[in-house]
Amino acid sequence: MSDKVTRADELARDHKEISIAEFFEKNKHLLGYENLQKSLLTCVREAVDNALDACEEMNVLPDIYVEIKKIRDNRFKLIVEDNGPGIVKEHIANIFGKLLYGSKFHKLQQSRGQQGIGISASVLYSQLTTGKDTKIYSKIGDGKVHVYELHIDTKTNLPVISKENTIYGNGRGTRIEMEIKGKYMKGKRSVFDYLQQTAVMNPATKLVFLDPDGKKHLFDRVVTKLAKRPKEIKPHISGIELGTLKKMLKITKARNIVSFITTEFSRIGKQTADQIVKGAEVDYKLSPKNLTFSEMEALIESIERTKVSNPPTDCLSPVGEIAIEKGIKKELHPEFIATITRKPAVYRGNPFQIEVGIGYGGDLDKEGQATLMRFANRVPLLYEQSACALTKSLMQTEWKRYGLSQTGSSIPTGPVIFTIHMISVWVPYTSEGKEAVASYPDIIKEVKLGLQDAGRKMQVYLSRKKRASDIEEKKETFRKYIPEIASALNKITGKDAKEIRDKLNKDLEGRVESLEVKTEQYDDLELNKKKTEKDEIEEATEELNEEMTEKEE
Repeated sequence: MSDKVTRADELARDHKEISIAEFFEKNKHLLGYENLQKSLLTCVREAVDNALDACEEMNVLPDIYVEIKKIRDNRFKLIVEDNGPGIVKEHIANIFGKLLYGSKFHKLQQSRGQQGIGISASVLYSQLTTGKDTKIYSKIGDGKVHVYELHIDTKTNLPVISKENTIYGNGRGTRIEMEIKGKYMKGKRSVFDYLQQTAVMNPATKLVFLDPDGKKHLFDRVVTKLAKRPKEIKPHISGIELGTLKKMLKITKARNIVSFITTEFSRIGKQTADQIVKGAEVDYKLSPKNLTFSEMEALIESIERTKVSNPPTDCLSPVGEIAIEKGIKKELHPEFIATITRKPAVYRGNPFQIEVGIGYGGDLDKEGQATLMRFANRVPLLYEQSACALTKSLMQTEWKRYGLSQTGSSIPTGPVIFTIHMISVWVPYTSEGKEAVASYPDIIKEVKLGLQDAGRKMQVYLSRKKRASDIEEKKETFRKYIPEIASALNKITGKDAKEIRDKLNKDLEGRVESLEVKTEQYDDLELNKKKTEKDEIEEATEELNEEMTEKEE
């Protein structure tokens, strides 16, 4: 018996706590640092995403500069600079030198970053692969530039400042310089590909990229007004989990259960709160802190049975149909573009919205599979395409009915590009690498509806294009016989053959033009009829939800 105790004591002595930085030091692949090409791209993405968020929070049109300098084979210096608000001196070290440090994790508000890992993980990757410190310049508009050189102590998950200095300088913004091990490639899933896609879904941004060959690439802005800033909202009671509810009950300042439900959750009125508490058979006078575990379970079950209003959607900020169209046109140059911004929907209590764009023809590749660009909160998703709900929604849509070639449930083929954008207060990524959206049925449904809406517009365009081609072919056939008909009529009537020929040509053009106008009017009528029917259903549902909310409030 004593031997067993001794052995247990020995094992216990080996147990030790590890920090989050130490964990990711050995598992950096979980954050997207799987290989040299993807690692370089991930560092660029994290720095650019931070820069865009910072500029938009300050409500300034983003000017982002990205430079990749080649030091030697598989060794690069990455520089990213923005014109945002800069970072207050006291926070610089923690933002770049401490994982899970940030202001976005607890906010229910649309933003690119949401975990507080991104840029600090890039700093960690830099020091792991090159042993170099990251250098940060920050200007907040007070005439000073704060310069830090730092790395992360992985044992404590705390920043270690190697050098610190303050110099004079005007303006605002942040500049990051880090040396990293990576591989620069061209084509799909490259830094250029990421920046181009970023330019498509962020049309108010100006991006300048200096590649390792010294070539300068400009992705200019085509929109001069930022989208409205999303607002922060409270959690929604729909989809609340038992553990989260337990934590909220312990820290709330509400004095009773009904007050807790109406003050801690969004869009829950007293009538609905009373219904939930009554359904759980819990005394509404109880202090939230005194609820037993069984009473908490009863509350969860009652919430699931109760119909509640959808959460507010001013926490979302869509790019917009016109802006997306301009972004696609600027970067990809198709001959036709259809864009759709769906009305907000909800998954597990989280508001989200889907935007879809379809480009056809023009400069797009006419051979092989169509191109799919996936976005979440305006950030391109370049990897794990097959595991993503956005891809599955595209493949589950029957594209043959919209005029495209498709084999089974697959991505269609032809000169087509699809852009699918999901915005949400909390995007359900499948991993910490933030490369794919989880397949919730509500999300797949909304994406498919958006694709179908845009698909109908494309179908009308393709039908018109085919009819125009058929009509032109018939016109050419008639034109071949007009000289012979004019010659025959000249012999019969004695009238000038040229005059007859000109009149027949004019009559042919007039009849064709009239036919084209009538078919276009019919197409527009059918498309608007489908759109009106869909809108009427959606508006009626929305009015009912708003009426319920107003009554409760």
